Amino acid sequence: MLKVIAFDADDTLWHNEAFFQEAERKFCVLLENYLPQHTVARELLQTEIKNIELYGYGIKAFMLSMIETAIRITDKSIPNEAIEKIIDFGQEILQKPVDLIDGVDHVLQQLKSRYRLVMATKGDLLDQERKLKKSGLEHYFHHIEIMSEKKEPDFKKLIRHLDISPDQFAMVGNSLKSDVIPVLNLGGYGFHIPYHVTWAHERVESEINHDRFKQLSTIHEILNYV
Repeated sequence: MLKVIAFDADDTLWHNEAFFQEAERKFCVLLENYLPQHTVARELLQTEIKNIELYGYGIKAFMLSMIETAIRITDKSIPNEAIEKIIDFGQEILQKPVDLIDGVDHVLQQLKSRYRLVMATKGDLLDQERKLKKSGLEHYFHHIEIMSEKKEPDFKKLIRHLDISPDQFAMVGNSLKSDVIPVLNLGGYGFHIPYHVTWAHERVESEINHDRFKQLSTIHEILNYV
């Protein structure tokens, strides 16, 4: 009965989180005269989580959270040159090439003739559109959905827009929290492909035992199930 397969973008179709973690390391080094690096990282994460409702996800939100954290940690004494460096950290990410994860192009090519393919991701609209264009994958997708959040109401809205029932929808992604669990709760199918690094806010410790859930090692393995 499966009609639509949706794919997350960042760290499912192309590499992304490693660039953010590289910028975070530079940020922690920049502020290590004020606090230990691990404490700076913890403070930054708390700021990011607090700001999700205000800024959403993506590089712009990350840059603003770094600046806010730096101002707080330094008790508003951070020099202008350091703020400029933080902005540079974010702009460096924006300049990164879009590096596809192995097998993505082949898998999408195999599936396109049998299913409607959707890219369903969250993040900054302009940045995600830029990465999709650079990726060369746009022609595979029947529909592009860039969400402010990926929770049950957001997927329910997407499924309704696609004019299908939840059991005709499958989601493929690297986040159990954002890609898999909401879709399973709605009655769809979830395929989890772990990425080697995961943002702390997206981590889920519990195991999933569900007849509509599959744990994969690589994106190639989805061809064994659909």
